[in-house]
Amino acid sequence: MNKIISDILSWYKSENPGTIKNLYRMLTSGRLGGTGKMVILPVDQGFEHGPARSFAPNPDGYDPSYHAALAVEADLNAHAAPLGSMEVLAPEFAGQIPLILKANSHDVLDKSPDPVPAITASVEDAVRLGCSAIGFTIYPGSIHFKQMYEEVGEMILEAKREGLVAVVWSYPRGSNLSKAGETAVDIVAYSAQIAAQLGAHIIKVKPPTEHIELEEAKKVYDKYKIPINTLSERVRHIVQSAFNGKRIVIFSGGAAKGKEEVFKEIRQLKAGGAFGSIIGRNSFQRPKEEALKFLDEILGIYEGK
Repeated sequence: MNKIISDILSWYKSENPGTIKNLYRMLTSGRLGGTGKMVILPVDQGFEHGPARSFAPNPDGYDPSYHAALAVEADLNAHAAPLGSMEVLAPEFAGQIPLILKANSHDVLDKSPDPVPAITASVEDAVRLGCSAIGFTIYPGSIHFKQMYEEVGEMILEAKREGLVAVVWSYPRGSNLSKAGETAVDIVAYSAQIAAQLGAHIIKVKPPTEHIELEEAKKVYDKYKIPINTLSERVRHIVQSAFNGKRIVIFSGGAAKGKEEVFKEIRQLKAGGAFGSIIGRNSFQRPKEEALKFLDEILGIYEGK
């Protein structure tokens, strides 16, 4: 085991050997294995956004096995998917790449400003399907935060008992926030801290903007001159907010956009000390060969090329 991976695993000494084994596997799989960086392909968009919106740009994507094969061929660290997709792909791919079972989801048919993700899978499902990790979404800023935190806390405890890694998508959202507040630097930092306090091993957040949502937070940022002018500075602050970098923080790719825009963002994420990226629509909505070249470029950035 190299020093980078040894140092990261030392942050999780309270966990059982099964969890450490699965975290080690995720950190040492794929082309970035051993570097302390991760690139993960998540495909829960069929549930979250609808099949046509997600897969019509590249119809091969209607088949869950296509995404697992893409993640394997691209040599990524892991692949994340909901229960139904996982039941299709796991029999073939469980030994080829670490799998993350997404255990809760919401759909766009719910127009509420404060949706609550439904529990759609269990820790038992993750163990049965040979997954290395289980993933959950929380919405800090929602009026239903108490329910979500309690549900996720209970599932994280169960996951740890079974030796799984817990991945939390911490996405600010809800009527307590403005639209700009969903990616405000103070709110994203707060969301990373909340996920860490709930016991997450890996935390997924959105790249933060320079906007500060909370007036009381703005006073502190101004008083202590916390640097947030560039994305790399903001990313550094988000990582710092997750136990001073002692929790793995990765950043989402967001809505589909141009390749150069993505690459510019990834360079800023790396410069700010991000542990990696979780890239969905920006990869699987492209034709396979284009997606492989796209992911190759991203991996190269995290390798320092």
